[in-house]
Amino acid sequence: MLSYMQQYQQDRRKAPAIDEVADQTEAYFESLQLLERMHRLMLDLVKDEFERLGRHDLTPVQALIIYNLGEAEVTAGELRSRGMYQGSNVSYNLKKLVSMGYIHHERCDLDRRSVRVRLTESGQDVRRTVHDLFQRHAEGLAVSGILDDPPLDQVNMQSRRIERFWTEQIRYIY
Repeated sequence: MLSYMQQYQQDRRKAPAIDEVADQTEAYFESLQLLERMHRLMLDLVKDEFERLGRHDLTPVQALIIYNLGEAEVTAGELRSRGMYQGSNVSYNLKKLVSMGYIHHERCDLDRRSVRVRLTESGQDVRRTVHDLFQRHAEGLAVSGILDDPPLDQVNMQSRRIERFWTEQIRYIY
């Protein structure tokens, strides 16, 4: 059995050095800033694509709501929990999308308080536009080799781990 001092020294050897922790902290802060900027840039890319096509009726957030809805029929709450609509009011945007004819909504038979939504044919067209934009970007990035170092699937796995950590932190608060 190890003495307390031996255990302490062994634990210190395993623990990252203070400089290493500081470096990881700085890298984490930089990642947070990059994520925020990338999200804003993604919204700008969607906006520019629709402007290029002469479509000025949708905001980028509305286009992403349509894209994330996809082929599914879900409740507004499910849609909100799936997406990232940076400070937007999902209920307001859904009402606008229904009034513009991009989304069909109806009350759920089992729970009349719940509203189920799905894309109309016009909504499917918008979804294809966003999908084609993302597809072109993915192909360009693949050809350039940007997605290979590190492999994007590893980056995604790390992002999912951070997402899970954040989710647990939020749940822990309540």
